[in-house]
Amino acid sequence: MKELTLGKTGIVTPQNAFGALPIQRVDMSTAVKILRAAYDGGMVFFDTARAYSDSEEKLGQAFQGMRDKIYISSKTQAKTVDKFWEDLETTLRNLRTDYLDIYQFHCVPQCFKPGDGTGLYEAMVEAKKQGKIRHIGITAHLIGVAEEIVESGLYETLQFPFCYLATERDIKLVEATQKAGMGFLAMKGLSGGLLTNSDACMAFMSQYNVLPLWGIQRKEELEEWLSYFKNDIAMTDEIAKFIEEDRKNLMGDFCRGCGYCAPCTVGIQINNCARMSQLIRRSPSANFLGEEWQGLMMKIEECVDCGLCKTRCPYELDIPTLLRKNLADYKDILAGRVKI
Repeated sequence: MKELTLGKTGIVTPQNAFGALPIQRVDMSTAVKILRAAYDGGMVFFDTARAYSDSEEKLGQAFQGMRDKIYISSKTQAKTVDKFWEDLETTLRNLRTDYLDIYQFHCVPQCFKPGDGTGLYEAMVEAKKQGKIRHIGITAHLIGVAEEIVESGLYETLQFPFCYLATERDIKLVEATQKAGMGFLAMKGLSGGLLTNSDACMAFMSQYNVLPLWGIQRKEELEEWLSYFKNDIAMTDEIAKFIEEDRKNLMGDFCRGCGYCAPCTVGIQINNCARMSQLIRRSPSANFLGEEWQGLMMKIEECVDCGLCKTRCPYELDIPTLLRKNLADYKDILAGRVKI
């Protein structure tokens, strides 16, 4: 397993890390077992966030008494200085620790800088001076904002979506972080569940100096990623050919399933319904053809074109149009007009 250093932070970790958003969906006992199994299998870097409901608490329970053996990063969506300090204290309490290895501004709409009027970057610096955080990080979904972050020279790590569907601009962003001495945390390495070939995903990541954060909530998923500690994988002609074909099928305006568009004013489950055409062809189709999913998809007909989802989408997708295209395809599949 390749090891990498996260820029100037000095953090050294295997190129195989745990994204702790999904463990909010399982109970405490299950989460603790999965987290400890991840550590026992070789993972030492764990990424969570204040926004991930009880994810931090589960990490705190799992790793109590062994803080020096792992790295933990968390995030805040605070828009004010008071909320920043409130979030930080809550996070430290949940994680049962007195410091974070990396603290990140979460899904930012801008590059927070000294003197920008928010006071947020200054709060990060003060938290570092107090020893409550060791490194200052930031996460973004908009490529323009991410590029500005790298150019600013203010941050030690950047977390950004990165997988084998990456554009040339995305790859240049990774290269720019390396030149700037920044660590790159790769989120959405499976593109919201659309990518299902873990060999291809891992082989792609191995070509770059990035740390993939695999979202894990099941033992079977964990075992898949832990297998690479024993069986290292690199890019091959066969994998490269597979990736090329998959890119042809998926590139373009598709929903990554991030969920930042929610909530919908009429209750549409956008993050899954807007990518149903891909999901139904890449997973066992019976999972999506039952009564429950039919009801969720037909909910699209209630869309009132309020446009709020479009303003929230970090990828600037025309979500109402995308939803209706997926619904039309779904109806064709149900009626047998389209074979899958």
